[in-house]
Amino acid sequence: MSGAELSCHPVPKMSGAELSCHPVPKMSGAELSCHPVPKMSGAELSCHPVPKMSGAELSCHPVPCFLPILAPSGATTAQPRAGLTSLMSLSPPQAVAAAAQAGLLQQQAELERKAAELEKKERELQSHAASIDPRQNNWPPLPKRCPIKPCFYQDFSADIPADYQRICKMLYYLWMLHSITLLLNLLACLAWFTVDNSRGVDFGLSILWLILFTPCAFLCWYRPIYKAFRSDSSFSFFVFFFIFFCQIAIYIIQAVGIPGWGDSGWIAALSEVHGNVAVVVIMMVVAAFFTLCAVLSLFLLKQVHSMYRRTGASFQRAQEEFSQGILTNRSFQNAAAGAASSAAHSAFRGN
Repeated sequence: MSGAELSCHPVPKMSGAELSCHPVPKMSGAELSCHPVPKMSGAELSCHPVPKMSGAELSCHPVPCFLPILAPSGATTAQPRAGLTSLMSLSPPQAVAAAAQAGLLQQQAELERKAAELEKKERELQSHAASIDPRQNNWPPLPKRCPIKPCFYQDFSADIPADYQRICKMLYYLWMLHSITLLLNLLACLAWFTVDNSRGVDFGLSILWLILFTPCAFLCWYRPIYKAFRSDSSFSFFVFFFIFFCQIAIYIIQAVGIPGWGDSGWIAALSEVHGNVAVVVIMMVVAAFFTLCAVLSLFLLKQVHSMYRRTGASFQRAQEEFSQGILTNRSFQNAAAGAASSAAHSAFRGN
């Protein structure tokens, strides 16, 4: 090539492998050289010439040529499709995905097992709590041999907050005083009837007031205030205020003692001053009890109202509690469903 000399180095033979080199041209004073290229198992390795530029010598290492690997002589070139399929099935991404799926399935099975164990323990605890029943009705306190069982649960220390226990107990004692007063009123009217045969109506009405007002007072104003203090219910507070105000009005009427109304009050007692002294004394004692009930009721009403204002209760909250209680009441729901069904049937028949 235009004055360039070509030269090559000897090619040694190594363990049956031939080494070859390419000619090195000399171009304009720059000498190019290469190292021997071995042939290994049918694969050919080649290198590129290394030029010498400005006195600096560069060298290179053999670079493998990515040529197809030829099978050795005598080996079969075709492989079974089953082997290729198995290799594809064992590719790394699919193996990772399969392992992750197996781990998720194992975790899900473990969680289901734990959930079943927790549900079993919860059922056992519920059955145990139902067998113990710590809130068993304890009022009225009746003997165990009595066929009538207690109807209410009452425990001031467990149900009522410490700030309200005193006032709640005072209301309970007021109800007890109310019941005793009605019983004394019956005895006073009976004594009055023994000295005056025309007072049979008062005696009969006194029996009715004892039978009627004793349980009604417990259910209508004492139990609502007990529930109000226990659960801070605005609706129970309003029920108590309304019924207890009516109870105070009844106490005042009974203390006055209008003849013929079944009350041994001041007017009825003073009307018998010229009669039997013992009967008059009994009737005046009953009139004093009615007066005491009225005074204590006014005092306790004021105390409850002051506590009610501190609890943050309101009429709007009472309305919400009432509507929620009505909507969640099963009896109300059944009655509403029955009324709606009847209306639908009647409308269908009319058409």
